[in-house]
Amino acid sequence: MTVAQLSSTLLYIAFVLYLLGTVFFGGAIRDKKAKRSTNRAATIGIAITIIGFIAQLGYFITRWIAAGHAPVSNLFEFTTFFGMMLVGAFIVIYFIYKISILGLFALPVAILIIAYASMFPREISPLIPALQSDWLHIHVTTAAAGEAILAISFVAGLIYLIRVVDQSKPSKRTFWLEFILFCLISTLGFVLVSTSFKAADYEAKFTWIDKNGKEAETVYEMPALVGPHKGELQTADRFEPIVEMPAIINAKKLNTVIWSLMGGFVLYWLLRLILRKRIAASLQPLVKNVNLDLTDEIGYRAVAIGFPVFTLGALIFAMIWAQIAWTRFWGWDPKEVWALITWLFYAAFLHLRLSKGWHGEKSAWLAVIGFAIIMFNLVAVNLVIAGLHSYAGT
Repeated sequence: MTVAQLSSTLLYIAFVLYLLGTVFFGGAIRDKKAKRSTNRAATIGIAITIIGFIAQLGYFITRWIAAGHAPVSNLFEFTTFFGMMLVGAFIVIYFIYKISILGLFALPVAILIIAYASMFPREISPLIPALQSDWLHIHVTTAAAGEAILAISFVAGLIYLIRVVDQSKPSKRTFWLEFILFCLISTLGFVLVSTSFKAADYEAKFTWIDKNGKEAETVYEMPALVGPHKGELQTADRFEPIVEMPAIINAKKLNTVIWSLMGGFVLYWLLRLILRKRIAASLQPLVKNVNLDLTDEIGYRAVAIGFPVFTLGALIFAMIWAQIAWTRFWGWDPKEVWALITWLFYAAFLHLRLSKGWHGEKSAWLAVIGFAIIMFNLVAVNLVIAGLHSYAGT
């Protein structure tokens, strides 16, 4: 077995162990027997999670050895590292607060993130010149760690909202909470759609004109609902695009996002038909015994710790590297702009929390919105909008 194969195997083992850990945390929540029995299930769950984290850490190290550089240079590598750091942040938080319900929600989010990453090309490739710097290790890993810690605030906020939002009647609060869960389900929809078309060996080749006016070639792995700028289909008997995108939009990646939302829509309504109620209403019995003050505190502390880490990685270290690589510390690239938006949002979160007394449900909604901004940066900015960071979407 090669080092690269060992790396892939370790990632698969981690994925399976995270699934198993989720089951045990679920058992700790649902167990109606003695408190000691519940603790035993949670203890097994955290032990399995730690073993899974060690396995994923092994994946990271062995892939680094195989590649010869830190494995955070493309979307697959960055997103799997993000998922690993999210699990690591959860493990630390668990040993501080010993709250099992956090595992029941945090691990599925990490699982979805890793599954999402696995749908992108996983081949090890040499670094492009712009990435051949030690700042790759420093900037990207620190930014991902900060985002992962901030993601814990999202998990705590989601638990809080599922607990307090009244599901007995439709309202704006129930709509937006359900929309958040739909977005998570859409990630699973993306995995299922991508896997289905890969199994069918679907390919459609296009030639098109890029933003520099040059002819380029691209291959779609899903039927082209949106086509590239001035694109011409080269593969016979394939789906003709419905809409042509301007050159500034990565049409292939936008097409992937559309298919993901469609898959998520179908999967969401299948779940609604099976459960016969809103997803949030179905989850509410799991959180009925949650300590709201403790959950609120976890959400705040995750932001208080994650914000300075994100500031270092996504802004300060990024600016230093940009100055070295592009001779300017700031250039209004889409990725830079959204990193700044993320930073400003969490700065506002802390201001509203500390100065205006936004605790409880208000704080939970802010934590959820903040994670939505992070995921928009990860998904939409990387995949759809062309910029200097477009290499991350390959």
